[in-house]
Parts: sequence; structure tokens; C-alpha cells
Amino acid sequence: MKVKILKKTASELKIEVEGAGHTLCNLLQKRLLEDENVDVAGYDIPHPLASNPIIYIRTKGDVKPEEALKKAVERALDMNKEFGEQFQKALKSNPSSNEKK
Repeated sequence: MKVKILKKTASELKIEVEGAGHTLCNLLQKRLLEDENVDVAGYDIPHPLASNPIIYIRTKGDVKPEEALKKAVERALDMNKEFGEQFQKALKSNPSSNEKK
């Protein structure tokens, strides 16, 4: 996966993420929009056959958009870790669901 910065100002960031798709972009967009310092967060996949989405972030006040993106990634990683732990716990608590009857 390759990331290319297309535009960067004090409150705006536009990046292209080579090889990503809706799954990653939608996750990042949702985590970004949870941040009260993020004014706008979205993405576009200009061509369906070339999966190089463009992610756009605009922040409020003195918050840098790259910092908001880093925080969103950290929240997504935490959520992934929590899901993995809960999934393992569920598997251990219900071992008979995999047995044939």
C-alpha cells in the first residue's frame, strides 16, 4: 500500500491510497467523523477499476489534519484488537458450536 499526499495545508489533507478500497476508507471516514475537531472527512474512488481512493480531511481550529488521521487510525486499531479479543472469548465459551451433531 502506497500513500501519496495530494494536498496539505494547516487544516486540509488530501491523500491517495494506492490499492485500498471501500473497506479501509469507510472505516477511516467513520473514525475521523467521531472526532469533534474534524469538520469534513470523506473519500472518493474516481474509477472502479483503479482502486486508488482519495481521502479528504478538513479540521477545525488548530488541529492538524494529519494528527486527526493518526488518531483515527489508532482508534481503528484499538477497535480491531477489542474485536479479536471478544471473538476469541466467544469461541472459548462456546466450543460445542463447532462439533458435528
